Amino acid sequence: MKPIFKPLHAAPEFPFSFVYRDTKTKQRELPDHLHDWYEMVYVHGGKGTFFIDRTFYDMYAGSLFLIPGNTIHRAFPDAEDPVTSTALFFNPSLVQVRPLGEPFSYLQCFDWSKQNRMYRLLCSPALTAGFEQVLLEIDEELRTSKMGARHAVSLLLQRILLSVDRELGTEGRGQTTQAPAIGPRWMRDALLFIDAHYADDIGLSELSKRASVSPAHFSRLFKQMTGMNVTGFIAAKRIVKAKEMLLATDHGVARIAAECGFESLPHFHRLFKRIAGGTPAAYRRRPSPE
Repeated sequence: MKPIFKPLHAAPEFPFSFVYRDTKTKQRELPDHLHDWYEMVYVHGGKGTFFIDRTFYDMYAGSLFLIPGNTIHRAFPDAEDPVTSTALFFNPSLVQVRPLGEPFSYLQCFDWSKQNRMYRLLCSPALTAGFEQVLLEIDEELRTSKMGARHAVSLLLQRILLSVDRELGTEGRGQTTQAPAIGPRWMRDALLFIDAHYADDIGLSELSKRASVSPAHFSRLFKQMTGMNVTGFIAAKRIVKAKEMLLATDHGVARIAAECGFESLPHFHRLFKRIAGGTPAAYRRRPSPE
């Protein structure tokens, strides 16, 4: 299985990365990736499909994707009308602020998307206009590197997040309905089954049998639609859960490995390092971003 961990190279004191108005093609699109940072993808134009967690979404102008850390995702641009998008990557520590006497976090929109397993927001005209302007300003700050550029980018990021939080809290909530069905029903059912039974002993044979299709057909379409083979996808799901447990519990590594479906501790260590980019112990020791 090829590694899917995406390293994000940025100065530790400024954990932010930005790709402005990039037109994606199948040759230039990133492989399926998994990272700890939060990600926002805003679509300026073009078409495509975005696979996030367990759901397929259409990509078109005005779509905003909110992807919390440790969420499997892969974009597939249309061959004839490829997507042009802007991607922002950041560590949550960049937008930490004092509560100032009110219950607010800039990450509320990501918390909402994770809780509801809904990762696409269709922007209102007002949010679209504001988004386009702020993205332009971020690009200018990073290109010109004027005094205080990093502070300016941090403030602009907070401005974007506040706008999205407010959109979700008011009329924009109606624009976050579940994505329309994409792909065959058996594929969508298989993804839901994996999501609920990732720790069980499941594989291609059982999944294809449940879907009433041949293993070869299941494997081919699964790879085509998600960008990953079945074994790699299940392993990634297990590692995502293991990372959550490492930070949220004091359970031993052996117990976490067993509860996530790994038959042996050495196998868990090998896969964790390959997918997450480091050892379980190192991941647990790192400072919490929140």
